[in-house]
Amino acid sequence: MNKSNAQKLILPVLVAAVILFIYFFYFAPTDELGLFSKFDTNSNSNRDIIVKVVVEKGFMRDQSSGSTIFYVLDKANREVKVSAPLSLPPGIDDAKTIVLRGHLHSDYFHAAEVVLR
Repeated sequence: MNKSNAQKLILPVLVAAVILFIYFFYFAPTDELGLFSKFDTNSNSNRDIIVKVVVEKGFMRDQSSGSTIFYVLDKANREVKVSAPLSLPPGIDDAKTIVLRGHLHSDYFHAAEVVLR
């Protein structure tokens, strides 16, 4: 390969390297617990967060509101009450971590969906 061909390849290779770097370090899925501090209580847009279930506090079903109440911990050990759909996935009380999709209010997290990890 001559010098001019090598010079033509430098920019595309650098651009590809930057794109791959961003993908693998920013968008790649992670198993790490999330932080509730990254949520805005003024936003109702649903976002995902990985959390640990506080099984010791139990699961309370509220038929009148159609929700299940339980508690979770984030990466900073912040405990948050969760209001989730009435039907939770089987095995949630044995799961080490779960994914909540929802939004944070000032006193609880409203989960539109709960997924086992």
